[in-house]
Amino acid sequence: MLSCVLTTAMATAYAQQTPPPENPALKIYRAVPTKINDLIHTKLDVRFDYKKRYLYGKEWVTLKPHFYPTDSLRLDAKGMDLKNISVVKNGKNVPLKFTYQDSLSVAIKLDKVYRNNENYTIYIDYTAKPNELKEKGSAAINDAKGLYFINPDGTEKDKPTQIWTQGETESSSAWFPTIDKPSQKTTEEITMTVPAKYVTLSNGKLTAQKTNADGTRTDTWKQELPHSPYLFMMAVGDFKIYKDKWKDKEVSYYLEPKYAPYAKEIFGFTPEVIDFYSKTLGVDYPWVKYSQIVVRDYVSGAMENTSATLHGDYVQATHRELIDANFNNGRSTIVHELFHQWFGDYVTAESWSNLTVNESFANFSETIWAEHKYGKDEGDAHNYADMQSYLRSPGANTKNLVRFYYADKEDVFDAVTYQKGGRILNMLRNYLGDAAFYKGLNIYLKTNAFKNGEAQQLRLAFEEASGQDLNWYFNQWYYGAGHPILNISYKWDEATKTETVYLKQTQDGQTFKLPMAIDIYQGGKKVRHKEWMNNKVDSISYQLAGKPDLVNVDADKILLTKKTDNKTIEEFSFQYFNAPNYLDRYEAIDAAAADQTGKEAQKILIAALKDKYYGLRVKTTRALNLTKDDVRNAAQPILISLAQTDNNTLVRAAAITALGKLKASGNMTLFTQSLSSESYAVQGAALNAIAQLDPAKALTSAKGLEKDNKGALTAAIMTLYTTNGNDAEWPFVYHAFIESGIQEKFNALKNFADMTAKVNKPEYAQQGIEELKNAGIKFKVYGAAPFVVTQLEGIKAARTTMKDDASAKAADDAIKAVNDAK
Repeated sequence: MLSCVLTTAMATAYAQQTPPPENPALKIYRAVPTKINDLIHTKLDVRFDYKKRYLYGKEWVTLKPHFYPTDSLRLDAKGMDLKNISVVKNGKNVPLKFTYQDSLSVAIKLDKVYRNNENYTIYIDYTAKPNELKEKGSAAINDAKGLYFINPDGTEKDKPTQIWTQGETESSSAWFPTIDKPSQKTTEEITMTVPAKYVTLSNGKLTAQKTNADGTRTDTWKQELPHSPYLFMMAVGDFKIYKDKWKDKEVSYYLEPKYAPYAKEIFGFTPEVIDFYSKTLGVDYPWVKYSQIVVRDYVSGAMENTSATLHGDYVQATHRELIDANFNNGRSTIVHELFHQWFGDYVTAESWSNLTVNESFANFSETIWAEHKYGKDEGDAHNYADMQSYLRSPGANTKNLVRFYYADKEDVFDAVTYQKGGRILNMLRNYLGDAAFYKGLNIYLKTNAFKNGEAQQLRLAFEEASGQDLNWYFNQWYYGAGHPILNISYKWDEATKTETVYLKQTQDGQTFKLPMAIDIYQGGKKVRHKEWMNNKVDSISYQLAGKPDLVNVDADKILLTKKTDNKTIEEFSFQYFNAPNYLDRYEAIDAAAADQTGKEAQKILIAALKDKYYGLRVKTTRALNLTKDDVRNAAQPILISLAQTDNNTLVRAAAITALGKLKASGNMTLFTQSLSSESYAVQGAALNAIAQLDPAKALTSAKGLEKDNKGALTAAIMTLYTTNGNDAEWPFVYHAFIESGIQEKFNALKNFADMTAKVNKPEYAQQGIEELKNAGIKFKVYGAAPFVVTQLEGIKAARTTMKDDASAKAADDAIKAVNDAK
């Protein structure tokens, strides 16, 4: 699972909320559920009622007692009509007594006592009613009804009719009765009867298709290797299938017809990733095929259903959109979900407390693929961004990675499990070395194949591979909370020729043992020292021939820490030009950006405009203080060159944005020419830049761009229209806001609210108020409600001043609806 991104703005809003009172549920130990019966095989025959949003199902589930004899069975079955439950005896269904009072699970009295060498098969005739199910979602997975009918009546313009499922965490039991726990494993057969015009997808292999006389078709999918119930999936709809392959296995991509021409651009690197992961792990991709499907209105980011990953539609893009895509725009999701086919599907977390052995690994895989495919700078940039995401997450420092106490299992899907966990694995890779680390992963996978795993089994595998005791590492990082807050300072004693490094951990809580490399640069040479910090306050001294040019603590830039490194700007300058890593240069750019008056800082920034990594070129461009004459005079020719010729469109866009802030009419030709770029990012930056020089010209230009705009260009047009437009521009703004994704919508809220307040037509104002209300309710889980309410209060005041009482009342009603929403 890749959960929806919590943006910086959302995280800030969330952090500003009053902390909730302590939840008694946090004191409950979340044990692995006791196994009374084991799933063996699940056979389903389903058909769909689009009008009622029902699934009519027949199920044959084969089980056996786990160890102790039993005459009872409990299955999870959420919100269903259970019409018949029988045991199958000699081909006949013998009815059984059952109790189904809570509409969440059914207690079945078996026909006899079964022992663990006896299989039995239960037949169930049922109706699933997911839209009538009252199950709450979370910040990570915003709904939990398991089965989703998208535009089933075809009444929503420009939206396809689809059906798809979402099983994680325990929502598969909303569409078929099962033991809905990750510790269970079962083989699977699903027969789906659907309108013949649609295609289907499920786990495993399509083994049969039968065309029926009533305009339907029946497809049968078989998954012959065991996996957990939450990984079951179905999808039905009008999809075009692009077939690829890895070795002799089918690799396929299911897309809406209008995106089918871009299938290879979106997903075409998948076989290469499968090959890389297979070789790196020493375990070939284990399933019969690998499919990826893109659906509408998905409730999270993506889901690693076994052999059939389901993606939200944000990965679906045209050629022009993909021009601006960097690794984080969809590609990281694709590789994340693919790595789950090993870590999560092949070996599955024994319980949600140990979700780290699923999600931390998938997060970590993003870094190693970026490093392999795009270079070490890309991998390091991704690693650092994820670390910052964890460090910025409110309350994350109080939570263990392996979490036996939580209020809701959904709460474990957070920045600790994903971003922190991925960084912990990357640190361990650095500490053990690649060979030992990947040998450990190989042992873990082969030892627990088609079974379940937890962090202790992971530790044992690493210990077997490396020969080292790793309890110290797992105790502090897996079973402890927080991270070191590290202060580093330096002292050179000329009399004794001694350099002393002072290390201090200032965090509350545990003291971290930190192995680290320290590189000392002196006389044109670099000498590496392997050191340990074992105490909250530590110091290390070195006898040297002379004062070093640089002492680079944590030289591999691998530690998960919030760090203050007390270097001089001269030392940071030396670091930028001589130390090898992305973060060495990033830190130097940060130091230079903080005070751009000195020559050394300017030297760093001007050089960094031409850094080999595009992300640092973008960072530097955004950091420049162009109000300083010497900075502007040195940077402007380079920025013009970057805007015209850089091979990365995001760098070109950043350069245009920086030049636009100068409001220099001499750049207008450059901006106007950039409007014809194939890149939406470049076009968007150019439009913003023109608007700062000539808003009227920008408005005219924007009209010509309305027919084909996405991403940054759409955002630029919306900013222009909400700032300088009127009722004539409202239809575009309104439609763009409705169609925007979660992050884009949140970013646009303030401007959208401002325009809602000032449009002349009351019906336009009320359209805006309705959408703001919907956003406030939808984003309430992210802490957005107070911000939305503030905007609605401003709109109410503005409409009252305009004597638009109907819109003022609509705003008042919207405020109440947002505040009252659960």
